[in-house]
Amino acid sequence: MNTVQKLAGLFLAALLAISGSAMSAERIPVVASFSILADIVSNVGGERVAVSMLVGPDQDAHVFEPAPSDVKKIAQAKLVVINGLGFEGWIERLANAAAYHGVIAVASDGIQPRQRPGHGNNAALRPDPHAWQDPVNVMTYTRNIVSALSKVDPAGSEIYKANGAKYLHQLAQLDDWAQAQFAQISGAQRTVITSHDAFEYFGAHYGVRFLAAQGVSTESEPSARDIAALIRQMKQQHVKALFFENMSNPQLLQQISNEVGVAPGGKLYADALSPPSGDAPTYLRMMRYNMTQILGRLRLN
Repeated sequence: MNTVQKLAGLFLAALLAISGSAMSAERIPVVASFSILADIVSNVGGERVAVSMLVGPDQDAHVFEPAPSDVKKIAQAKLVVINGLGFEGWIERLANAAAYHGVIAVASDGIQPRQRPGHGNNAALRPDPHAWQDPVNVMTYTRNIVSALSKVDPAGSEIYKANGAKYLHQLAQLDDWAQAQFAQISGAQRTVITSHDAFEYFGAHYGVRFLAAQGVSTESEPSARDIAALIRQMKQQHVKALFFENMSNPQLLQQISNEVGVAPGGKLYADALSPPSGDAPTYLRMMRYNMTQILGRLRLN
């Protein structure tokens, strides 16, 4: 290779490096409130967006405390995507701390929330925020995210629509598969015990009854009477489907497991994905994993 060819090669490499850096710099900075939402945004946004999250894999958004680095993320974002339905009670003060005046998109807009009673001194009904546990609701999330990204980046609108359509098809395929699987389980067998009350949307959509030791938020503490009633019900109905969750304290459910003599099944993913090396690194894989675990145990009931 002569000198001219070497220089040409170096110039081309430098040009490619600059181009790649420019492409990276041009990506739309988007902040998603938690890991499940970040994955959905990434599927819609593709290569045009740089998605960061506030509450990461295996972390609990119910007890999240923002750090200074989170303020910086929000301040630099062109778009912030939250779940809504009261899930991110900290988002307003975080946005204020970051002096953020950009778009905040609520992924659950348009979804009719399920209402759940509170616990303790606050027993009033409040929206259940765990709408993503029904894939049909995530179709609404997807459309809302397509719309929000298209507003902040009109040039990418057609790409977002195409990515969204592809993801909607994958969600429909997942739901069709799940409907067929749960149709094989008799109604009398469809009772599941979990750590906290995160699966009401799942249960309503697939006809599964979920009972939980804790309420909608992992911050709530069940009473001894609630736990005793749950144990009695499990014994009376011979419930074998008992699951821990990936970001919940397992001690309470272990107590119930010991009382009824039923070993817990696999771990379910309720409010957070797993790390990339885990069983549920994406929303679609999380849902199929949870469904498979639940179906396996329901067949024992």
